[in-house]
Amino acid sequence: MKTQDMNRDWIATAETLSSALPYMQRYDDAVVVIKLGGHAMGSDAAMESFARDVVLLRQVGVNPVIVHGGGPMINAMLDKLAIKSEFVNGKRVTDAATMEVVEMVLSGVVNKRIVQAINAQGGKAVGLSGKDAGLITCDQTNPDLGFVGTPAKIDTKVLATLFENEMIPVIAPIGAGPKGETFNINGDTAAGAIAGALKADRLLLLTDVAGVKNNDGEVVTELSAADVEAMTQDGVIAGGMIPKTETALKAVRDGVRAAIIVDGRVANAVLLELFTDHGAGSMIRD
Repeated sequence: MKTQDMNRDWIATAETLSSALPYMQRYDDAVVVIKLGGHAMGSDAAMESFARDVVLLRQVGVNPVIVHGGGPMINAMLDKLAIKSEFVNGKRVTDAATMEVVEMVLSGVVNKRIVQAINAQGGKAVGLSGKDAGLITCDQTNPDLGFVGTPAKIDTKVLATLFENEMIPVIAPIGAGPKGETFNINGDTAAGAIAGALKADRLLLLTDVAGVKNNDGEVVTELSAADVEAMTQDGVIAGGMIPKTETALKAVRDGVRAAIIVDGRVANAVLLELFTDHGAGSMIRD
Protein backbone atom coordinates (compact mmCIF):
# COMPACT_ATOMS: atom_id res chain seq x y z
CA MET A 1 0.00 0.00 0.00
CA LYS A 2 1.30 3.48 -0.85
CA THR A 3 2.05 5.92 1.98
CA GLN A 4 -0.58 8.34 0.68
CA ASP A 5 -3.25 5.59 0.81
CA MET A 6 -2.17 4.66 4.33
CA ASN A 7 -2.49 8.28 5.40
CA ARG A 8 -6.03 8.37 3.99
CA ASP A 9 -6.89 5.24 6.00
CA TRP A 10 -5.48 6.74 9.20
CA ILE A 11 -7.37 9.98 8.63
CA ALA A 12 -10.61 8.08 7.97
CA THR A 13 -10.11 6.07 11.16
CA ALA A 14 -9.49 9.23 13.18
CA GLU A 15 -12.58 10.90 11.70
CA THR A 16 -14.68 7.84 12.53
CA LEU A 17 -13.51 7.85 16.15
CA SER A 18 -14.08 11.58 16.45
CA SER A 19 -17.61 11.39 15.02
CA ALA A 20 -18.44 8.59 17.48
CA LEU A 21 -17.68 10.76 20.53
CA PRO A 22 -21.18 12.31 20.91
CA TYR A 23 -22.73 8.85 20.76
CA MET A 24 -20.28 7.49 23.33
CA GLN A 25 -21.17 10.36 25.63
CA ARG A 26 -24.85 9.74 24.96
CA TYR A 27 -24.60 6.11 26.08
CA ASP A 28 -22.23 6.62 29.01
CA ASP A 29 -23.49 4.41 31.89
CA ALA A 30 -26.48 3.33 29.79
CA VAL A 31 -27.79 -0.24 29.91
CA VAL A 32 -27.99 -1.98 26.54
CA VAL A 33 -29.54 -5.47 26.36
CA ILE A 34 -28.46 -7.51 23.35
CA LYS A 35 -30.23 -10.68 22.23
CA LEU A 36 -27.57 -12.76 20.51
CA GLY A 37 -28.59 -15.37 17.98
CA GLY A 38 -28.37 -16.32 14.36
CA HIS A 39 -25.38 -15.20 12.34
CA ALA A 40 -23.28 -13.88 15.23
CA MET A 41 -23.27 -17.36 16.79
CA GLY A 42 -22.65 -19.19 13.54
CA SER A 43 -18.87 -19.03 13.26
CA ASP A 44 -15.80 -18.41 15.37
CA ALA A 45 -14.98 -15.28 13.35
CA ALA A 46 -18.45 -13.81 13.87
CA MET A 47 -18.31 -14.61 17.58
CA GLU A 48 -14.90 -12.99 17.90
CA SER A 49 -16.13 -9.84 16.15
CA PHE A 50 -19.23 -9.66 18.34
CA ALA A 51 -17.17 -10.19 21.50
CA ARG A 52 -14.79 -7.38 20.53
CA ASP A 53 -17.72 -5.01 20.01
CA VAL A 54 -19.17 -5.91 23.41
CA VAL A 55 -15.84 -5.32 25.15
CA LEU A 56 -15.59 -1.94 23.41
CA LEU A 57 -19.05 -1.02 24.72
CA ARG A 58 -17.97 -1.81 28.27
CA GLN A 59 -14.68 0.05 27.75
CA VAL A 60 -16.49 3.31 26.86
CA GLY A 61 -18.88 3.11 29.81
CA VAL A 62 -21.88 1.20 28.45
CA ASN A 63 -23.36 -1.62 30.56
CA PRO A 64 -24.06 -4.42 28.04
CA VAL A 65 -26.21 -7.41 28.95
CA ILE A 66 -26.11 -10.40 26.60
CA VAL A 67 -29.07 -12.79 26.38
CA HIS A 68 -28.52 -15.68 23.98
CA GLY A 69 -30.44 -18.42 22.25
CA GLY A 70 -29.14 -21.72 20.95
CA GLY A 71 -31.88 -23.55 19.06
CA PRO A 72 -29.63 -25.20 16.43
CA MET A 73 -27.25 -26.45 19.14
CA ILE A 74 -30.18 -27.87 21.12
CA ASN A 75 -31.54 -29.63 18.03
CA ALA A 76 -28.13 -31.11 17.28
CA MET A 77 -27.76 -32.48 20.81
CA LEU A 78 -31.30 -33.92 20.83
CA ASP A 79 -30.52 -35.70 17.57
CA LYS A 80 -27.22 -36.97 18.95
CA LEU A 81 -28.97 -38.38 22.02
CA ALA A 82 -31.83 -39.78 19.90
CA ILE A 83 -34.44 -37.82 21.85
CA LYS A 84 -37.46 -37.35 19.64
CA SER A 85 -39.55 -34.21 19.95
CA GLU A 86 -43.29 -33.83 19.75
CA PHE A 87 -44.89 -30.70 18.38
CA VAL A 88 -48.19 -28.95 19.15
CA ASN A 89 -49.30 -26.38 16.56
CA GLY A 90 -45.75 -26.21 15.27
CA LYS A 91 -44.19 -25.64 18.69
CA ARG A 92 -41.87 -28.12 20.38
CA VAL A 93 -43.14 -29.85 23.50
CA THR A 94 -40.42 -29.58 26.14
CA ASP A 95 -40.72 -32.68 28.30
CA ALA A 96 -38.42 -33.49 31.24
CA ALA A 97 -35.79 -35.24 29.09
CA THR A 98 -35.75 -32.40 26.57
CA MET A 99 -35.52 -29.81 29.33
CA GLU A 100 -32.39 -31.46 30.70
CA VAL A 101 -30.77 -31.19 27.29
CA VAL A 102 -31.91 -27.58 26.82
CA GLU A 103 -30.41 -26.55 30.15
CA MET A 104 -27.18 -28.46 29.50
CA VAL A 105 -26.69 -26.87 26.09
CA LEU A 106 -27.79 -23.31 26.89
CA SER A 107 -26.30 -22.90 30.36
CA GLY A 108 -23.25 -24.99 29.51
CA VAL A 109 -21.88 -25.16 26.00
CA VAL A 110 -23.42 -22.04 24.44
CA ASN A 111 -23.18 -19.74 27.47
CA LYS A 112 -19.56 -20.58 28.19
CA ARG A 113 -18.56 -20.19 24.57
CA ILE A 114 -19.82 -16.60 24.61
CA VAL A 115 -18.23 -15.90 28.00
CA GLN A 116 -14.91 -17.26 26.78
CA ALA A 117 -15.06 -15.20 23.57
CA ILE A 118 -15.67 -11.96 25.49
CA ASN A 119 -12.97 -12.70 28.05
CA ALA A 120 -10.52 -13.51 25.25
CA GLN A 121 -10.99 -9.93 24.01
CA GLY A 122 -10.14 -8.48 27.41
CA GLY A 123 -13.64 -8.28 28.90
CA LYS A 124 -14.89 -9.61 32.22
CA ALA A 125 -17.93 -11.70 31.31
CA VAL A 126 -19.91 -13.79 33.79
CA GLY A 127 -22.25 -16.57 32.66
CA LEU A 128 -25.66 -16.89 34.29
CA SER A 129 -28.98 -18.54 33.71
CA GLY A 130 -32.27 -17.07 34.81
CA LYS A 131 -32.24 -19.53 37.71
CA ASP A 132 -29.20 -17.86 39.29
CA ALA A 133 -29.95 -15.49 42.18
CA GLY A 134 -33.66 -15.64 41.30
CA LEU A 135 -33.05 -13.60 38.16
CA ILE A 136 -36.06 -14.93 36.21
CA THR A 137 -39.15 -16.46 37.79
CA CYS A 138 -41.53 -18.04 35.29
CA ASP A 139 -45.10 -19.09 34.85
CA GLN A 140 -45.81 -22.07 32.62
CA THR A 141 -46.73 -20.75 29.20
CA ASN A 142 -49.00 -23.60 28.13
CA PRO A 143 -49.35 -27.00 29.84
CA ASP A 144 -49.54 -28.64 26.41
CA LEU A 145 -46.01 -27.42 25.68
CA GLY A 146 -44.48 -28.80 28.88
CA PHE A 147 -41.58 -26.94 30.49
CA VAL A 148 -41.87 -23.72 28.50
CA GLY A 149 -42.05 -20.58 30.59
CA THR A 150 -43.09 -16.94 30.38
CA PRO A 151 -41.20 -14.49 32.62
CA ALA A 152 -43.36 -13.37 35.55
CA LYS A 153 -40.73 -11.61 37.68
CA ILE A 154 -37.24 -10.30 37.01
CA ASP A 155 -34.95 -9.65 39.98
CA THR A 156 -32.15 -7.42 38.69
CA LYS A 157 -30.06 -7.16 41.87
CA VAL A 158 -27.40 -9.58 40.64
CA LEU A 159 -27.09 -7.59 37.40
CA ALA A 160 -26.65 -4.33 39.33
CA THR A 161 -23.84 -5.95 41.31
CA LEU A 162 -22.11 -7.04 38.10
CA PHE A 163 -22.47 -3.53 36.61
CA GLU A 164 -20.85 -2.03 39.71
CA ASN A 165 -17.86 -4.27 39.15
CA GLU A 166 -17.65 -3.56 35.41
CA MET A 167 -18.61 -7.12 34.51
CA ILE A 168 -20.66 -8.24 31.52
CA PRO A 169 -23.61 -10.57 32.23
CA VAL A 170 -24.19 -13.35 29.69
CA ILE A 171 -27.60 -14.90 30.36
CA ALA A 172 -29.04 -18.23 29.22
CA PRO A 173 -32.86 -18.03 28.85
CA ILE A 174 -33.69 -20.58 31.53
CA GLY A 175 -36.03 -19.70 34.39
CA ALA A 176 -37.36 -21.16 37.62
CA GLY A 177 -41.01 -21.93 38.28
CA PRO A 178 -42.85 -21.25 41.56
CA LYS A 179 -42.41 -24.88 42.62
CA GLY A 180 -38.76 -25.11 41.65
CA GLU A 181 -39.40 -26.30 38.10
CA THR A 182 -36.96 -25.42 35.33
CA PHE A 183 -38.45 -23.69 32.30
CA ASN A 184 -37.12 -22.94 28.84
CA ILE A 185 -37.84 -19.36 27.72
CA ASN A 186 -37.81 -17.94 24.21
CA GLY A 187 -34.60 -15.93 23.93
CA ASP A 188 -36.24 -12.80 22.53
CA THR A 189 -38.89 -12.91 25.25
CA ALA A 190 -36.27 -13.26 27.98
CA ALA A 191 -34.22 -10.38 26.57
CA GLY A 192 -37.27 -8.14 26.35
CA ALA A 193 -38.33 -8.93 29.93
CA ILE A 194 -34.84 -8.24 31.28
CA ALA A 195 -34.57 -5.01 29.29
CA GLY A 196 -37.94 -3.85 30.60
CA ALA A 197 -37.02 -4.64 34.21
CA LEU A 198 -33.74 -2.73 33.86
CA LYS A 199 -35.45 0.18 32.06
CA ALA A 200 -32.68 -0.26 29.51
CA ASP A 201 -31.77 2.49 27.09
CA ARG A 202 -31.74 0.05 24.19
CA LEU A 203 -32.86 -3.49 23.42
CA LEU A 204 -31.06 -4.87 20.37
CA LEU A 205 -32.54 -8.02 18.83
CA LEU A 206 -29.86 -9.43 16.54
CA THR A 207 -31.38 -11.49 13.76
CA ASP A 208 -30.69 -12.82 10.27
CA VAL A 209 -32.83 -10.33 8.36
CA ALA A 210 -32.26 -6.70 7.49
CA GLY A 211 -35.16 -5.46 9.63
CA VAL A 212 -38.86 -4.75 9.27
CA LYS A 213 -39.74 -4.31 5.60
CA ASN A 214 -42.63 -2.43 3.99
CA ASN A 215 -44.76 -3.57 1.04
CA ASP A 216 -41.99 -2.58 -1.37
CA GLY A 217 -39.44 -4.75 0.42
CA GLU A 218 -37.59 -1.74 1.81
CA VAL A 219 -36.34 -1.74 5.39
CA VAL A 220 -38.22 0.72 7.60
CA THR A 221 -35.63 2.31 9.87
CA GLU A 222 -38.03 3.83 12.41
CA LEU A 223 -41.50 2.69 13.48
CA SER A 224 -43.98 3.74 16.11
CA ALA A 225 -46.17 1.30 18.01
CA ALA A 226 -49.06 2.38 15.79
CA ASP A 227 -46.98 1.63 12.67
CA VAL A 228 -46.17 -1.87 13.91
CA GLU A 229 -49.77 -2.62 14.79
CA ALA A 230 -51.05 -1.40 11.42
CA MET A 231 -48.40 -3.31 9.44
CA THR A 232 -49.17 -6.47 11.39
CA GLN A 233 -52.90 -6.11 10.81
CA ASP A 234 -52.28 -5.58 7.10
CA GLY A 235 -50.06 -8.66 6.91
CA VAL A 236 -46.92 -6.69 6.03
CA ILE A 237 -45.31 -7.85 9.26
CA ALA A 238 -45.77 -11.61 9.24
CA GLY A 239 -44.23 -14.94 10.16
CA GLY A 240 -41.20 -14.88 12.42
CA MET A 241 -41.10 -11.09 12.47
CA ILE A 242 -44.35 -10.94 14.48
CA PRO A 243 -42.94 -12.28 17.77
CA LYS A 244 -39.88 -10.03 17.43
CA THR A 245 -41.96 -6.89 16.96
CA GLU A 246 -44.28 -7.98 19.79
CA THR A 247 -41.24 -8.37 22.06
CA ALA A 248 -39.96 -4.95 21.00
CA LEU A 249 -43.32 -3.29 21.65
CA LYS A 250 -43.70 -4.86 25.08
CA ALA A 251 -40.18 -3.80 26.02
CA VAL A 252 -40.71 -0.15 25.11
CA ARG A 253 -44.03 -0.12 26.93
CA ASP A 254 -42.23 -1.52 29.97
CA GLY A 255 -39.82 1.41 29.97
CA VAL A 256 -37.10 0.66 27.38
CA ARG A 257 -36.29 3.85 25.45
CA ALA A 258 -36.17 2.04 22.11
CA ALA A 259 -35.94 -1.50 20.73
CA ILE A 260 -34.12 -2.23 17.51
CA ILE A 261 -34.37 -5.30 15.30
CA VAL A 262 -30.78 -5.41 14.10
CA ASP A 263 -29.28 -7.17 11.10
CA GLY A 264 -26.68 -9.30 12.86
CA ARG A 265 -25.14 -10.30 9.52
CA VAL A 266 -23.70 -6.79 9.16
CA ALA A 267 -20.15 -6.53 10.50
CA ASN A 268 -20.02 -4.51 13.73
CA ALA A 269 -23.81 -4.12 13.64
CA VAL A 270 -24.02 -3.22 17.34
CA LEU A 271 -21.46 -0.42 16.99
CA LEU A 272 -23.13 0.88 13.83
CA GLU A 273 -26.47 1.03 15.61
CA LEU A 274 -25.22 2.75 18.75
CA PHE A 275 -22.30 4.93 17.66
CA THR A 276 -23.21 6.16 14.16
CA ASP A 277 -26.20 7.79 12.51
CA HIS A 278 -26.46 4.96 9.96
CA GLY A 279 -28.04 2.28 12.10
CA ALA A 280 -28.30 -1.38 11.18
CA GLY A 281 -31.98 -2.26 11.42
CA SER A 282 -35.46 -1.08 12.43
CA MET A 283 -35.97 1.04 15.55
CA ILE A 284 -39.29 0.75 17.38
CA ARG A 285 -40.55 3.33 19.88
CA ASP A 286 -43.89 3.60 21.63
